[in-house]
Amino acid sequence: MKRPIAELWGTGRYTPKRVMTNDEFSKILDTSDQWIRERTGIRERRVAGPDESNACMAKAAAEQVLQDTGITPLDLDALVVATCSPDRLLPSQACDLQALIGAKHAAAFDVQAACTGFLYALNVAEGLVASEQAEHVLVVASEKLTSIMDWSDRTTAVLFGDGAGATLVRKSTDGRGMLSSYMRSDGTLAELLYRPGGGAAHPPSEELLKDHSYYIHMAGREVFKAAVLSMADACDKALERAGLSAGDIDLLIPHQANIRIIEATAKHAGVPMDKVYVNVDRYGNTSAASVAIALDEAVRCGRLKPGMKVMFCAFGAGFTWASLVVQW
Repeated sequence: MKRPIAELWGTGRYTPKRVMTNDEFSKILDTSDQWIRERTGIRERRVAGPDESNACMAKAAAEQVLQDTGITPLDLDALVVATCSPDRLLPSQACDLQALIGAKHAAAFDVQAACTGFLYALNVAEGLVASEQAEHVLVVASEKLTSIMDWSDRTTAVLFGDGAGATLVRKSTDGRGMLSSYMRSDGTLAELLYRPGGGAAHPPSEELLKDHSYYIHMAGREVFKAAVLSMADACDKALERAGLSAGDIDLLIPHQANIRIIEATAKHAGVPMDKVYVNVDRYGNTSAASVAIALDEAVRCGRLKPGMKVMFCAFGAGFTWASLVVQW
């Protein structure tokens, strides 16, 4: 088992005030609480209001990390934000967050890997610490997916929610930190989960809103299959690189997309469900923020304690997938 270079220090999260239940969807779509629960495991999700922007949610999560660690914004050397639903396309969400918290000495940029974004961003942060370009790297994952969701499509509208999570990456102390990681992608599968319009190729227009190409489109059955295979692959590779087996893992924190995907991933990895952290029932799929929110919850409720080995895994549009093993 390799000696870690960088560790995760402190956690934080923010979830919007509004809770939207499955019963509310049954009033606007041809669906029901039972239909949604049976297929996804979701019973409610958080929906950001007009005053809860991506940047504001990111700021709230970031401030919890700073409070946890005693680090000030001026101590930050880099700020990496994982998101696929930024408040605006230019400048980056990270630069807007930097201005909000006053991290004047930090480099700031975004990582866009959809639901896998938080794990990709943690790998980037580790690299910055390892190359001695940064001592303190704030990693934030924040999503306002309901702003790019087709509320008339029952196959996708019931899945997503909003929120943010964060942590700080610094040089490893006392053997704590990232033991291994694995990242992959397959762009040939992009159109199984994507937004057809809204970018430079098809700029925003009234037509894009009318034909719904501005919003998230997903081929659910194909995405499910790819997610299970990819997350299983990621777990295998991360364990192998860490020189560990499934029995060494004290807690698995997977991307919270769908309870069936979570159960299938845990089964393949050989991790019993009582060692898997699940909150998809309360938040739905919050994309890049998913693992970050779950991490903060696991720490604050005592499920993840110092000395434990935790494995993160995620899968997202791109397709992208990744896994990370950490000595907490």
